[in-house]
Amino acid sequence: MTHPPPAEPSRPDVAAPHCYRHGDRETYISCQRCGRPICPDCMRQAAVGFQCPECVAEGARTTPTARTYAGGLVPARVGLVSMVLIGINVVMFILILGTGGQGSDVSQPSEFYRETFMIGGPFPGRFDGVADGAYWRLLTAAFVHVQVLHILFNMYALTIFGPLLEQLLGRLRFVALYVTGALVSSVAVYWFTSPRVPTIGASGAIFALFGAAIVLMLRRGQDVSNLLMLLGLNLVITFVVPGISWQGHLGGLVAGLLFGVVFGYAPRRYRTQVQAVAFAAVLAAMVVATLARTAVLTG
Repeated sequence: MTHPPPAEPSRPDVAAPHCYRHGDRETYISCQRCGRPICPDCMRQAAVGFQCPECVAEGARTTPTARTYAGGLVPARVGLVSMVLIGINVVMFILILGTGGQGSDVSQPSEFYRETFMIGGPFPGRFDGVADGAYWRLLTAAFVHVQVLHILFNMYALTIFGPLLEQLLGRLRFVALYVTGALVSSVAVYWFTSPRVPTIGASGAIFALFGAAIVLMLRRGQDVSNLLMLLGLNLVITFVVPGISWQGHLGGLVAGLLFGVVFGYAPRRYRTQVQAVAFAAVLAAMVVATLARTAVLTG
């Protein structure tokens, strides 16, 4: 801790300087940057000595802001957003268990669960899903799990890839990747899965993180052999194990690979603009694809 230098005793033959902000206060302390006299209330701790409020503010404006590899702000606490996403998924899991939507048989869920989250469903008389106007399910379905192993696997993967990508992208870009990957995954399910098949889970968003991590690590010259082996294993499981939505997994993976290229290869000078345009274009394409699929199902 730095203490202000003791004020010099006033001398009758020399006019005492006054604080530049408080003209009625005598002071013999000066700003280390601009030299203006400052009273104790105007002193701000600096690297060396004290500065006035204006110089501190100017220094903050001119100091370069630390940026991530993809151009985002460096997060103060890496992994915080991932923990929040995990918390949301866990809360939703508990909520659905408490309302009866549990177990491997999702053909008989509670009304709350059925009407709020599921993409499609084997319910008589209607599509009971996005085609009936429940477009929010394209997003809410990505935060829903009904089996313990399902949520454990997805949340474990999120703890692996989440902090890594938060550090490389920054919080805003990480959230945009996660949400957009989930939406692309859901739209792929909507297009290539029967509307009578109930589909849920964060796997599509996880595969988006998977794809982006591989591209970014390759761009940085890092070894991705272990990631490729893990990806291969997951793809085998996707196509071999019954009941897994390969449409959702591949949709999320393609989105992640695409945004990995956008994050890693956009020109540094225009990377923010390129990234914004890429996200806007993908979201617009998802809107068009969703409306087109609805027209096919209900026409």
